[in-house]
Amino acid sequence: MPTKTCSPVGITPRVVLPPPRAFPSLTVGPLGRGPGLLPPFLLGPLLPRLGGTPDCVFPCTKLSVWTRFAHVGKPCEWLTVPVNMPTLDAPEERLRKFKYRGKDASMRRQQRMAVSLELRKAKKDEQALKRRNITNVSSDPASEQLTKGVSLNLQEIINGVNASDPDLCFQATQAARKMLSRERNPPLKLIVEAGLIPRLVEFLKSSLHPCLQFEAAWALTNIASGTSEQTQAVVESGAIQPLVELLSSPHMTVCEQAVWALGNIAGDGPEFRDLVISSNAIPHLLALVSSAIPITFLRNITWTLSNLCRNKSPYPCKKAVKQMLPVLFHLLQHEDGEVLSDTCWALSYLSDGCNERIGQVVDTGVLPRLVQLMTSSELNILTPSLRTVGNIVTGTDHQTQVAIDAGILNVLPQLLMHPRSSIQKEAAWALSNVAAGPCQHIQQLIACGTLPPLVALLKNGDFKVQKEAVWTVANFTTGGTIDQLIQLVHSGVLEPLVNLLTIQDPKIVTIILDVISLILKAAEKLSEKENMCLLIEEIGGVDKIEALQLHENPQVALTALNIIENHFCEGEENGTILPALDQDCEFLNHLTKNYQGPMTSKPRTTP
Repeated sequence: MPTKTCSPVGITPRVVLPPPRAFPSLTVGPLGRGPGLLPPFLLGPLLPRLGGTPDCVFPCTKLSVWTRFAHVGKPCEWLTVPVNMPTLDAPEERLRKFKYRGKDASMRRQQRMAVSLELRKAKKDEQALKRRNITNVSSDPASEQLTKGVSLNLQEIINGVNASDPDLCFQATQAARKMLSRERNPPLKLIVEAGLIPRLVEFLKSSLHPCLQFEAAWALTNIASGTSEQTQAVVESGAIQPLVELLSSPHMTVCEQAVWALGNIAGDGPEFRDLVISSNAIPHLLALVSSAIPITFLRNITWTLSNLCRNKSPYPCKKAVKQMLPVLFHLLQHEDGEVLSDTCWALSYLSDGCNERIGQVVDTGVLPRLVQLMTSSELNILTPSLRTVGNIVTGTDHQTQVAIDAGILNVLPQLLMHPRSSIQKEAAWALSNVAAGPCQHIQQLIACGTLPPLVALLKNGDFKVQKEAVWTVANFTTGGTIDQLIQLVHSGVLEPLVNLLTIQDPKIVTIILDVISLILKAAEKLSEKENMCLLIEEIGGVDKIEALQLHENPQVALTALNIIENHFCEGEENGTILPALDQDCEFLNHLTKNYQGPMTSKPRTTP
C-alpha cells in the first residue's frame, strides 16, 4: 500500500517540512546504506551519481526589539538548509519503507511514522531579527526627560546599574537597553560578561518603578534574542518567574515587553519552553487575548504562543496544548495577516506528530478555516496553513477524510500550479499523503481534477517538485484499483515518468521503476500487457530501462533487470512480434473497452 509521510520548513516526500532534531540546521544522513556488490552480469560502465538535496524552509524564531513599536513574529526571513537524501539497498528494506498492497492499515500507519525524516519542519531561525534603527521611545515622557542628553559608557552603565539610587539605575538601564538595540553589532556579549543580568532581573520586581521595569524587560528581551548561551544567562539569573508576574502588570507597555521577552526565551528550545510553561505563563498569556488590546500587542502574544507550541523533542505537554488550542481557534478567525500567520505556524507545530496529536488539532474544528486560508494570496499565511493541513493528512484515514470534507482537494489542484515552487512542492506532498489512503480517497482525488496539474509538474516542474509528484504517483499506483490505474495512464503520466529515469537520484529512479512494474502487472491482468509494453517502448522507456541495468546502484540495476526479464523478453523467447499501434490513444481506447470498471465520479461536496 502507498506510504503516508509525516511533516515542513522544504522536502522529501516521506515526511513532514517544520521539527528539526538539531539546531540551528537539520541534516538527515543516509539510512541503511551498505556497500553492495554488482553481480557479474551487471558489471560494466557505471552511470555517474549525484546526491539530491531538497530544500527545507523555516521561518524566524527570535526577535530583538529595535523600536518600541516594532512587532514580532513575522516569518519574513528564510533559511535554506540542505538535507541528504536517504538511500536504501535491500529489497526487503525498501518494502518496509513504502506501503504496498497486502499490508494492513495498522502496519501502514506504523510505517508512515517510522519513515518520517523530519524534513518539513517549521523551525524558526534562532538569530535575532535586526532590521530597524533604534527609535528612542520611552515608557514615560517624564522619565525620558531625566535621561535627555545623558550618554553613558559601559563602565558608567555598570556603576549606575549597581547604584542604590532608582534614578541612576533607570538612566543606566535605559543606556544599556539602547546599546543592546543597535541595528548592527549590539554588545550582547559585553553586557552579559559585565554581570548586569542579575541586576536587570531584580529591576523586574520594582513594582514602584514601572519605567525601570520596562527598560529592564526590554534589555533582557534583546539579550534573550541572542545565542543560546546568552538566553541561558537570562534564564539562570531567574528572569522567567518575574517576567510571568509582569504579565499581570497594570502598565500595558511593561506587560507587552514581558510577553516579548518570554517569547524569545521559549523560542530558544524545548527546555526553556517547558520552563516558561511550568511557570504558569500560559493562563496569563491567554487572559491577555482581547479585542481591546492594540494589534501590535496581540501580534506579540500570538507569536509567543507559537513559540510555546514549537519543538517536538519533546513536544509541549498535553495540558499546555489543551489550554492553547481554544484560543488558537479563536485567533484563527482574526483578519490580521501576522496574527493569522503565527496562529497557523502554531497549529502546524501541534499537528506535526502522532495521530493523537493530530486528532487534538482536528477536533477543534480548525480545518474549514485552514482550507480557506490555503487560498490566501499572502505567502506568510498560505505556507503555514498548507503545512498544517499537510500534517493532518499524514494521520488516519478518518482524519484525512475530514480534511477532504473541508475542501482540501478543491484547493490542491490550484496550488499545484502556484507560481512558487515551494508551494507546489508542499501541495504535491500533501496530495501524496491523500493518495496513500484507500481507493475511495484516490477516487475523490481524481474527481477533483488533480491528475492534469500533477502530470504537468512531472513534465515541467522543478526537480524537487517532480520528486514529490513521483511519490504521489507511486502511492496512487500501489493503492488504486485497476480502473483508477487506467485513468492514471489516460492522464499521460507514463511519458514524463520515463523521461525522469535519467535523473541522478537512485531512490526516485527505483520508485519510478516500481510504478512502471505495477502498471505492467495491471495490464497483464487485463491481457493487455503486449500493448502496454509497446506503449512504453514507443516513448523510449525500454531503452532507458535497459540502460539502467548497468546503474551503479544495485537496487536500481536489479529492479530494471526484473522489468526487462519479466515483461520485455517474451517476444524474443517465443519468436513473436508485438503488434504495432500508430498512436498511444489507440491503445488506451482499446484498454478501456476491454475493462469497464464500476467507476463513479462524483464531485466532492464541502460541508
